[in-house]
Amino acid sequence: MAAKLKKGDKVVILTGKDKGKTGEISRIMPQDNKAVVDGLNISIRHTKQSQNSQGGRVPQAMPIDLSNLALVDGNGKATRVGFRMEDDKKVRFAKTTGEAI
Repeated sequence: MAAKLKKGDKVVILTGKDKGKTGEISRIMPQDNKAVVDGLNISIRHTKQSQNSQGGRVPQAMPIDLSNLALVDGNGKATRVGFRMEDDKKVRFAKTTGEAI
């Protein structure tokens, strides 16, 4: 099945502590059905000091389920993603505006 959301897409979070905030997808994990969005869903990870790093409390973006993310269309609103054929090529398009992504 084709991916509705891809790395680099601008998305809005639909549920959770960061509801309504927007960001860019930095990593997709299709096997887990999750994505990491830069600067959102931050958790504090405690790391031990080593020769390479200082250690301490390190903020880290945690994965979010894909069902809790929606693509941002040209108007800045959340939209669902559809697929259609254009010149023998499958393209994604925003359901709200109909424009290709």
